[in-house]
Amino acid sequence: MGLFKLKNASLRIRIFLSMILLVLLASILILVVTVIQYDEQTKDYNIQRFERKEATTIETIVLELTNKTSYPVNTKNLPLIFQERIYEISSINKLNISIFDPHGNLLVSSKTNAFEENSTLPLTYKILNDLSQKPNHRILKIREEEGVSYQSSYTFINDPKFNRIGILEVQFTQDNSEIEKELQEFIQRLSIVYVLMFLIAIVFAYFLSSYITRSIQTISERMQQTRLNERNEKIILDSASSEIEILVDAYNNMIDQLEESVAKLAKSEREQAWREMAKQVAHEIKNPLTPMRLTVQSFERKFNPEDKNIKVKLAEYSQTLIQQIDVMSSIASAFSDFAKMPTQHREHINVVSVVKLALDIFNEDYISYQSSETEIYANLDKTQLIRIVNNLVKNATQATELEKSPIIEVKVTSDTKNVSILVSDNGKGISKDVEDLIFEPKFTTKTSGMGLGLGMIKNIIEAYGGRIFFESNLGQGTVFTVILPKE
Repeated sequence: MGLFKLKNASLRIRIFLSMILLVLLASILILVVTVIQYDEQTKDYNIQRFERKEATTIETIVLELTNKTSYPVNTKNLPLIFQERIYEISSINKLNISIFDPHGNLLVSSKTNAFEENSTLPLTYKILNDLSQKPNHRILKIREEEGVSYQSSYTFINDPKFNRIGILEVQFTQDNSEIEKELQEFIQRLSIVYVLMFLIAIVFAYFLSSYITRSIQTISERMQQTRLNERNEKIILDSASSEIEILVDAYNNMIDQLEESVAKLAKSEREQAWREMAKQVAHEIKNPLTPMRLTVQSFERKFNPEDKNIKVKLAEYSQTLIQQIDVMSSIASAFSDFAKMPTQHREHINVVSVVKLALDIFNEDYISYQSSETEIYANLDKTQLIRIVNNLVKNATQATELEKSPIIEVKVTSDTKNVSILVSDNGKGISKDVEDLIFEPKFTTKTSGMGLGLGMIKNIIEAYGGRIFFESNLGQGTVFTVILPKE
């Protein structure tokens, strides 16, 4: 789940977490390497220190055997030669010194004095064998017990003629508790430095990730604001990386192509609209032309100048033609009214009384009207407001023609900025399939009419900066809502 969330995290969060993780891993790695290096240096220092003490001790013993002793230099006399001297050498060099015969048996040691029982064990066969096999005949052994390290070396003791007469063990004891304490103090100081560095890294990573993703955020916001039907601005960045510049150039090119596509689409839509309008006009004109043609053909076939009722028939013929001509005239007027944007004549009117006036032409008793206030004033065109209400109520009455108990309600409400007019009915409702076509200029669900009413009032409403929308349930009714600004 955590990995899934990280994959869905923003680029800024990913950069931030990556930098923090990198600093944390680097700090841990440096700390581990530092501790290991410190430990190795301490061991190397102790070994070098021991080797210096060991070299001094060996030189002292060689000097004692060659120049200072009066005893014959052999294995048997080694305890006599170093009986007292071994303690001085041990004290000066701060070492434990033991001398064994060539077979590994202890001869003399600084670990004990004359009043103590000697507890030093003979040398093991392995030490004797390893000592003989070594090229320089020297063995160095290091061991630790309970925080104390023991460094021991074994070398042969030779007489002046380089014969092996004994084995020298030099042992240096080092208490590591002080070194470990120093190491712990060092780690604590280093940890404090790393904590401060980590806090600084968090702040730095936050600002750096913000800086890196700022250009991407700008591009993202612009892309979210991109609209097909609006003018989109190009992105101009003062300073950006080459990758961001490529992305910005791609976005700007997309905007140019989008504007070209929008222009072509708008031109195509206008051409298509005019073609559809021409088809609609032709269709509507053909409707009255057909009965006119039939009437003329019938009159021509049945015309008899001597008929006594010729004047009556001529009057009927003329009336039929006049009716069809009136239909064609109304068609032309309707298309003319729709084609031109309604002229705005704003005046300070009481919307409540104007809507009531618009409803006076309807005699149906199932039409009710109510308002939240007695007076609601707005700067609108009285004639066009009446036209809007008439059209919506007329559509509502046609939608409830098949209802046994039709109900049409008209409500007027307002707030500080807008006036709302609601026209609801319990008619047949609007199908989901045609909801998007309701305000199309040539769309109608009725068997007669040109379908220009709702498209025309939508133009009027939008010309005043308002909007119209509806909610409908099939078989239950429809509610149209008109919102117009007061100013």
